[in-house]
Amino acid sequence: MDIYADPLTVNCRKVLAGLQFLGVQYNLVNVNYMAGEHAEEPYVSLNPNASLPAMKDGDFTLWESNAILQYAADKSGNSQAYPTELQARANVNRWLLWESSAWFPSCYVYIVENCVKPLMGAEADQALLEAEGARFAKLASILDAALADSQWLCGDMPTIADIAVAAPMHLHGWAQLPLDESPNLVRWMTQQVETLPAWQATHIPDGFGLGE
Repeated sequence: MDIYADPLTVNCRKVLAGLQFLGVQYNLVNVNYMAGEHAEEPYVSLNPNASLPAMKDGDFTLWESNAILQYAADKSGNSQAYPTELQARANVNRWLLWESSAWFPSCYVYIVENCVKPLMGAEADQALLEAEGARFAKLASILDAALADSQWLCGDMPTIADIAVAAPMHLHGWAQLPLDESPNLVRWMTQQVETLPAWQATHIPDGFGLGE
């Protein structure tokens, strides 16, 4: 299984941590996001969206990070990380869809404004951050409520839903995510997710200093 990725990006970090969490072996093919290689050939022939990551398993090509996690979990037979029971799987799928459609776009505003722009010598747009505040607070409150009586998002054991939902907030300190009103979410991220060996093995520190 070849994974075309730049470990610095949210969705690539998600897939790499997820594959390690699943115990799936893979070959990393580096695609330099900052250099724009994701928008050039030969990569765009693999993923016409010109977005990272993508997977190639033999003759089969797949893009969309959560789809890659679902595929890898099923291929490896890891039914603990991705349950096969109907309602349990629907619960995991619900969080995967919610992460890609709602949670990632909201967190990404903070990543761009507070992480990426300063690296490029630009200032954060405070108006954009203020405009995002209400939506982020609503989404964070949904997660906080879901984690109030549960160690993990989908029960007593971690699943690929935890990896997926954690990925957009993996730089939560540097991105200055407003988490003061979300104690259960903070506990889950700092005491559960960030202690997972797969998460620690794919750590990306503030400043994008890979491997430091």
